[in-house]
Amino acid sequence: MNCDCIVEGAFKINELNLYYGTTHALKNIHVDIAKNHVTALIGPSGCGKSTFLRTLNRMNDLIPHCKVEGNVCYRDADIYAPGTDVIDLRRKIGMVFQKPNPFPMSIYDNVAYGPRCQGIKDKETLADIVKRSLEDAALYEEVKDRLKENALSLSGGQQQRLCIARAIAMAPDVILMDEPTSALDPIATAKIEELILQLRKEYTIVIVTHNMQQAARISDYTAFFLLGELVEFGATETIFSHPSNPKTEGYITGRFG
Repeated sequence: MNCDCIVEGAFKINELNLYYGTTHALKNIHVDIAKNHVTALIGPSGCGKSTFLRTLNRMNDLIPHCKVEGNVCYRDADIYAPGTDVIDLRRKIGMVFQKPNPFPMSIYDNVAYGPRCQGIKDKETLADIVKRSLEDAALYEEVKDRLKENALSLSGGQQQRLCIARAIAMAPDVILMDEPTSALDPIATAKIEELILQLRKEYTIVIVTHNMQQAARISDYTAFFLLGELVEFGATETIFSHPSNPKTEGYITGRFG
């Protein structure tokens, strides 16, 4: 099924419903996600924001008894259409998880792993990809003399930036982030936030965050989820200063959540 997306590389979601067995986890979601911007997903725990994030690269396919209805359009095509190459989709739409999850191998091999799986074997090409990806993740200067060391020797913040570099190495269009700083200290969090602001020049970024101050600092657009529904979506400045829905205002001002 072809879709009329707003811009290439962006998402257009229509009538999205998701069920875990009999549980209706996402309810009739309609939203467009713009290219080369940061979109933050906020809301209380269990509201559906991480579930929604995982619909964008079909990570929910891995959950038993999960059923998706509606359209999630990316690059003019419905990613849930029959025949979709899900492996290729996840290459184009990378993901960074809540806790850093580097592979138990060297820093270099962590970044080179994906390109190698794609068939790139030339050492010079791989070295260039690794260097460029680590630079883009603002990590290269910190690790350039220890690329052969085990990635697990890095600090938590460095490990998360390594995971971002690993995603970048696959040359994606989109990077999904599921609370990427929740396990990090304030200094490491600030580095990741600064990195996100740099990355949006080249990538579309969708980030789940419990930290509303973080959403206000780094995102261009904000989506507020509650009980599986998208309550409000708009420019971040508007959502935080003049929300149109009383539920959004209640959450942002701390009256619930």
